[in-house]
Amino acid sequence: MVVNLIEWSNKLLEAERTRIGIEPITQSAKDISLKDAYSIQLEIVNRKLLNGHKITGKKIGLTSLAMQNLLNVDEPDYGHLLSNMEITEGKTERSSYLKPKVEGEIAFVLKSPLKGPNVTVKEVLEATDYIVASLEIVDSRIANWQIKLLDTIADNASSAKYVLGQVKREVFNVDLPAIEMQLYKNGAFMNEGKGEDVLGNPASCVAWLVNRLADFDIGVEAGEVILSGALSAALDAEQGDKFTADFGELLGTVELEFV
Repeated sequence: MVVNLIEWSNKLLEAERTRIGIEPITQSAKDISLKDAYSIQLEIVNRKLLNGHKITGKKIGLTSLAMQNLLNVDEPDYGHLLSNMEITEGKTERSSYLKPKVEGEIAFVLKSPLKGPNVTVKEVLEATDYIVASLEIVDSRIANWQIKLLDTIADNASSAKYVLGQVKREVFNVDLPAIEMQLYKNGAFMNEGKGEDVLGNPASCVAWLVNRLADFDIGVEAGEVILSGALSAALDAEQGDKFTADFGELLGTVELEFV
């Protein structure tokens, strides 16, 4: 059976608009392939571009064992960041989401383009302008997060919004795997992670991304923001919750409140 890319794109866009989750795609479209799932994602992104949004970066998901175990998947995925997804005021309306979760990660901001295949970590570092702390809101348009890998891929890697910290660091002379983060919710420590928890090195995640994008003849451009993956398990978010990711002196803190 051929997977109807337009039909599933319509369903996911409608779920995003109404904030009513849909059934898992993999439950009905049992023959869906990895290429099908990314093709649905690209169809949704292209429609948003036609509505005036711009691609501002990419996000890498499911890079840590914590997140893979949480969602019962066994490899990373990626999604697109668009111009309406960055939060600049540190606050966001809870009513804008279905079932949001928050995760802390390291963001790479590029100064030169990259395109795979065979991009190396060294090339990623050379193309990076700076790194910065970030909080990402992930949200599933699949009801109650009942997802498999291909569901979240089709759903733009369950992406929603993100906020960047203020402290910018060049990557050279920084031990990326050793970067530590502590994640707090309403002032209470919840969990922690290190750079090594995402494929051994956040820069390895970016290299994985660029090389996977090459399957669709896509690269990353100068100025793009790359969210390199959650350093620890995501936390559920409700109205009134405030989240803080603390990266110490290196990258400082980044905060986000749901109002």
